[in-house]
Amino acid sequence: MGKVTGFMEFERLEEGYKPVPERVKHYKEFVIGLTAEQSKIQAARCMDCGTPFCNNGCPVNNIIPDFNNLVFDGDWQNAITVLHSTNNFPEFTGRICPAPCEAACTLNVNDDAVGIKSIEHAIIDRAWNEGWVKPQPPRHKTGKKVAVVGSGPAGMAAAQQLARAGHDVTVFEKNDRVGGLLRYGIPDFKMEKSHIDRRVEQMQAEGVTFRTGVMVGQLPEGSKVTNWAKETISPEQLRSEFDAVLLCGGAEQSRDLPVPGRDLDGVHFAMEFLPMQNKVNAGDKLKGQIRADGKHVIVIGGGDTGSDCVGTSNRHGAVSVTQFEVMPQPPEQENKPMVWPYWPLKLRTSSSHEEGCQREFAVSTKEFIGKNGKLTGLKTVHVEMKDGKLVEIPGTEKEYQADLVLLAMGFVSPVASVLDTFGIDKDGRGNARASTEFTGGYVTNVNKVFAAGDIRRGQSLVVWAIREGRQAARAVDEFLMGHSDLPR
Repeated sequence: MGKVTGFMEFERLEEGYKPVPERVKHYKEFVIGLTAEQSKIQAARCMDCGTPFCNNGCPVNNIIPDFNNLVFDGDWQNAITVLHSTNNFPEFTGRICPAPCEAACTLNVNDDAVGIKSIEHAIIDRAWNEGWVKPQPPRHKTGKKVAVVGSGPAGMAAAQQLARAGHDVTVFEKNDRVGGLLRYGIPDFKMEKSHIDRRVEQMQAEGVTFRTGVMVGQLPEGSKVTNWAKETISPEQLRSEFDAVLLCGGAEQSRDLPVPGRDLDGVHFAMEFLPMQNKVNAGDKLKGQIRADGKHVIVIGGGDTGSDCVGTSNRHGAVSVTQFEVMPQPPEQENKPMVWPYWPLKLRTSSSHEEGCQREFAVSTKEFIGKNGKLTGLKTVHVEMKDGKLVEIPGTEKEYQADLVLLAMGFVSPVASVLDTFGIDKDGRGNARASTEFTGGYVTNVNKVFAAGDIRRGQSLVVWAIREGRQAARAVDEFLMGHSDLPR
């Protein structure tokens, strides 16, 4: 415990943002991280609880009191060792994780939580700057070959763990660069892609092979899922060439809004819009990019993906940006005695909202309207919750002007045809059916084929993907070797 009375002496200190007029002119990160001294003060607020709920609030079970204490003591090199012991990529989570650990912080019962995420961010950034993050190649090779399908956080975490266990790992990615939705779903202003690139370099030095532009299985005709593959490999080929196959693709099937006018030009999925901008930011020339310049933009969906669409639209130069959420507006402050240490429902305002956005709650879209096949607006109605169902409120109909509508209502499942080509059983939500039991965990009904991450659990957080990738790596290692020294 760094300072016994620290939680009484020091206030929570948030990371800063560069001014809105400055940051909307570019796509670079704009968060101002804590200095070493600020991190020490924030770490001093950690009470080193007898039962640190933050550990279980964190899906990868980061050993949070320990690295807080090490930061307070100025032992940053051991702090990154502790952090890396549970989390392969803290530079990802330190930027885009919503920090359920902070919701579970004991100090959050009646005060402001310790700034755990900002400390994690400071630790990993310093570790990279100091050159402490180095490849960890295995001492011995097993001679076993593992195929990992999907290079998002689950696939990257699994591949790194398996390579360090001595297996020959090949990661297959259908798009032209490694990273999955980290690469083509998260805007650069939230996480620059250089963070992915240097991890790829580290993993290649550890023996991981990346094959991009390779589609495993098939997508249905007319699919809107991002796919820049130049070649296709069949599941049978993977199973014949590798000793184990681990599926770590995303839950990429976007939730649609089948109302009249859906086929009008100007109505798009968020995951048509966001990947294009990231590809342009990478220096690629792209024809037919969906742009918000000079348009009235409406984003349907109140979550993180919707917020990303808001921030990107503002950087394009949209005339106006409005975001719809079908659920009622949540309270500005949660009832902590009722919800702690669980993730609370409360109003959350993102940095993108602060850049310019009108937010509408309890709104349902009835119809898209247009002229000559092009979108000009939409019709809505307010809704309320009755007997557990959302019902329309008579007399609340309204029309909005819109030149571009972005559907950001989440993802329903992995693409079914990909699982079907493997012959994998699906659960009731269309995800790959695979148990998480430690013995034989993450294995599907198909021999030597495993599944982890969003393809197994459905749409979730980056930190959950890393957890599942790490655990699945242990399950694959046990399958191949009869035992495993990889952490659970």
